[in-house]
Amino acid sequence: MIPRTISALTQRMSQWFPVVSVTGPRQSGKSTLLRNTFPDYAYLNLETRNLRLSAQNDPVGFISSRSDKLFIDEAQYAPDLFPEIQAASDQRGTMGQYLLSGSQNFLLLNDITESLAGRVGLLQLLPLSFQEAASSDSSLTVDDFMFRGGYPHLYEVDMPAALYYRSYVTTYVQRDAGEVLNIRNLTDFQKFLALCAQSAGQLVNFTHLASEAGISPRTAKEWLSVLATSYIIFLLPPYASNERKRLTKTPKLYFHDTGLLCYLLGITSTEQLIQHPKRGDVFENLIVEETYKRHCNQGEDPRLYFYRDTNGVEVDLMDCTSPESTLLIEVKSGQTAKDAFCRHLVTIGTALGIPPERRSVVYRGDEDFRTNAAGFTSARTYLTQE
Repeated sequence: MIPRTISALTQRMSQWFPVVSVTGPRQSGKSTLLRNTFPDYAYLNLETRNLRLSAQNDPVGFISSRSDKLFIDEAQYAPDLFPEIQAASDQRGTMGQYLLSGSQNFLLLNDITESLAGRVGLLQLLPLSFQEAASSDSSLTVDDFMFRGGYPHLYEVDMPAALYYRSYVTTYVQRDAGEVLNIRNLTDFQKFLALCAQSAGQLVNFTHLASEAGISPRTAKEWLSVLATSYIIFLLPPYASNERKRLTKTPKLYFHDTGLLCYLLGITSTEQLIQHPKRGDVFENLIVEETYKRHCNQGEDPRLYFYRDTNGVEVDLMDCTSPESTLLIEVKSGQTAKDAFCRHLVTIGTALGIPPERRSVVYRGDEDFRTNAAGFTSARTYLTQE
C-alpha cells in the first residue's frame, strides 16, 4: 500500500466523531485506506448483493445485530441505515464507532447531512498526489505523473494507462452516471464527457457543450453536476471582488485527475503530451487539481478561485484557503522563465494588496528563484511542498 497523507487525519477524526465518512471517486483507495488504518473494524461491502438486500430490507436488524467498530463500504446503497447508525452511536456515546465510505457523493452526503448532522467527520480521498505517487517511485517525473494520473492501481500494477482508463470510464458511465441519471443513451454521455475534456482549463460554456453533445443546456448543467459530485470534474469559481470591477462570473472546468483527462483527449504517451496543443491546459489542470487535493488531504476546505476581468487581465489561481495569506499563482507549461509571466501577477497583486512574496509563477522548468515581482517555482517543488 502506498502511504496516504490523509491517514493520520483519518485516525484523529475517529477520536473526534462517532462516525467517519470518506468519499471520493471510484478506485481512489478509500477501502484500502480505511481497512489498513482501522484493521480491527468489521468490514461490510454493500456492493455484495445479499448484504445490500439485508441492509435495505431490515436496517434496524442490520445495525442492532452488530457491535460498534463497523466499516460499511459503499454505504450509499442503503441510506435507511443512517438513522439507525445515528441512534446506535448516540446510545453508546463513544467516538469512532462507524466508518462509512462511498463513491457516489451526491447520494451519500445528502443522506448523511439529514441523519448524521454533527455526528460525522467528513473527508474526501482523491487519487494519489504527486508526492504520494513519487514516494513509491523515486524516478517519477512530473510529466510522467501528469500523463499517468494518480489512480493507485496504476502504481501497483504495471499496465498501459489507456487500458485502465477505458475500463474506468465504462464502469463509471454504466454504474454511476447511468444509474443516477437513468440515461437511455450512454453513448451521448460518453461524448459529453469527452467534450468536457476539450474544455478543461477553460470557461464553462453550457450552450456550446449542449449544442456539441446534441442535448439541452438544462441537461448539460445536470450532467456537469453529476460529474462534479462523483469527483470526475470540479468547477473553479471566479474571484468576486467587493470593488466595482467588471469581473467574469463564469467558472472554469477542471478534472480531478490528469491521467483521465489525457485519456479522454486521446493522448497516449508522455512524449505525445509534451508536444500536444493541449499541454498548457493539462499542466494548468495538474497544478489546480493538486492544490485542491493538498488542502483536502489536510482536512481543509479548498477556497480556490481564478481572477479574470473583462479587459482580459487574468491570473490562473488564487488560493484563499488561508484568508490572511492569499496566494496568487500563474501557471505556465514552458520550461523557460520569462519576466512577462509576472505581468498580471503584478497588476492584480498590487490592486488586491497581495505582496510579491505571495505571488508565484509555477512552470515546468527546474530552477526556483525570486524576482522583485514574484517567485518562480518549479512544478516539482510546488507539488512536493507541505
